[in-house]
Amino acid sequence: MSDRTLRVALDQGTAPSGDTAAALTRLADRAATAAAAGADLLVGPEMSMTGYNIGADTARLAEPADGALCSAVAAIAADAGIAIVHGFPERADGTVYNTVQLVGADGTPRAAYRKAHLFGDLDRSAFTAGSEPVVQVELGGLRLGLLVCYDVEFPEPVRAHALAGTELLVVPTALMRPYTDVPTRVVPVRALENQIHLAYVNRCDTEGDLRYAGLSALVAPDGTDTLRAGPDEELLVGDVDPDALTRARRDQSYLADRRPELYTRLTG
Repeated sequence: MSDRTLRVALDQGTAPSGDTAAALTRLADRAATAAAAGADLLVGPEMSMTGYNIGADTARLAEPADGALCSAVAAIAADAGIAIVHGFPERADGTVYNTVQLVGADGTPRAAYRKAHLFGDLDRSAFTAGSEPVVQVELGGLRLGLLVCYDVEFPEPVRAHALAGTELLVVPTALMRPYTDVPTRVVPVRALENQIHLAYVNRCDTEGDLRYAGLSALVAPDGTDTLRAGPDEELLVGDVDPDALTRARRDQSYLADRRPELYTRLTG
């Protein structure tokens, strides 16, 4: 296994929606547990710090990326010595975005991504779509990329990440039932066809009229599960091995065999 191996913890649970104090308390516990297991990175679901289906509370709880909530997350990361990807409603440019932010193990904000593909009225009534397709950061010698939930269901953003050199694509999610084909079928295909590691971290509880599906996974570049959660709350820890990228791209050269000159007419 490569010396660039990154150990990742997938946190499928959340605190009660709208209770940011409880979310911070819970995050501190999970961060300490993940760090004790040797994890370098802890990833939670979409809108992990506030809840997702919370109506007007989305706007009430929204704050800048350097606001009090994100600063508290950064302090937790520094205290536990682990990088954290968390989700929150970001207030910026006079609007609110569905944002995930990665803070380093020293508490320094490293990257933030705004969800670009909004799902249904729930998303569109609360958020403005982001416009930056590829957000990346180096962590532990690997190039990480960020997407949010519905973004991964479109082939184009994932392919854009693969072409930009993303090795581990991190996707916090709040996917509800009955759409379980997404984590069990679509996500493995996205990893396989782009030959990347993919960490898909989904909620597993009930929020309002939504029943979240769980089934979080860390999928290898050959489309096989490195980790796979069930329908209930779990904290899973596993390794991202960059050597698996080399093996996958040697055995099935999708990226090398592309013919982009044929594809331009297919976009738009």
